[in-house]
Amino acid sequence: MRGGAQVLSLRGATKRFGGLVAVDGIDFDVHEHEVLGLIGPNGSGKSTTLNLISGALAPTSGTITLRGAPISGQPAREIARRGVARTFQLVRLLPSMTVLENVMAGAVFGHRRRWGHAAEAQALAVLEKVGLAGAAGSRVGQLTYIDTKRVELARALAGDPEVLLLDEWLAGLNPTELEQGIDLIHKLRDEGRTVVLVEHVMDAIRSLCDACVVMSSGRKIAEGTPSEVLSDPEVVRAYLGDDNA
Repeated sequence: MRGGAQVLSLRGATKRFGGLVAVDGIDFDVHEHEVLGLIGPNGSGKSTTLNLISGALAPTSGTITLRGAPISGQPAREIARRGVARTFQLVRLLPSMTVLENVMAGAVFGHRRRWGHAAEAQALAVLEKVGLAGAAGSRVGQLTYIDTKRVELARALAGDPEVLLLDEWLAGLNPTELEQGIDLIHKLRDEGRTVVLVEHVMDAIRSLCDACVVMSSGRKIAEGTPSEVLSDPEVVRAYLGDDNA
């Protein structure tokens, strides 16, 4: 049973690129203090769905609401101010700036905006949370791959968002880094963050998610707990194909 107030809601969310329907009438809700996994094969529309939520793309039709107020089609900067923050499949940092300056940008332009010393204090606090307290003065080009991901996560957290969108944040990590990454998301989950997690690492999905939505060819094909959806025959077929399923 999913508890907590409804924070994010998609109803009939659709995105067309010419004749291609990338997201086809998606409906789902995200509840306060839960981690919702958005899963499915490559090309199923998961990242496009996150782009619709965050404002990187405007939906062709349908509605997206945050705490009951529509955010569909609003500019990304306004949706960030309203309380949605994200990371990207390919890490996007400001290479000319230090780690601290990158994270301060999240405090200045995010949901709960801070300036000056308050922004710096917030940035230092979230860097400590993600395990980078000692790297504040480093240039991002000096960091390991997982540490660049930590910086991007810290920047998203610095604005204290209502909803955190993680787009394959665990992708590309070696086994040790993967364990550290799952651990870090566990801590966010335990502190009550509301997270939508696009991920292919099934151990992470089982460990972290309260609920899952499964997409295939732009459509939602299943919804439920991780154990329910991962045993659903249609989900197995979508991942493995009819012959292997």
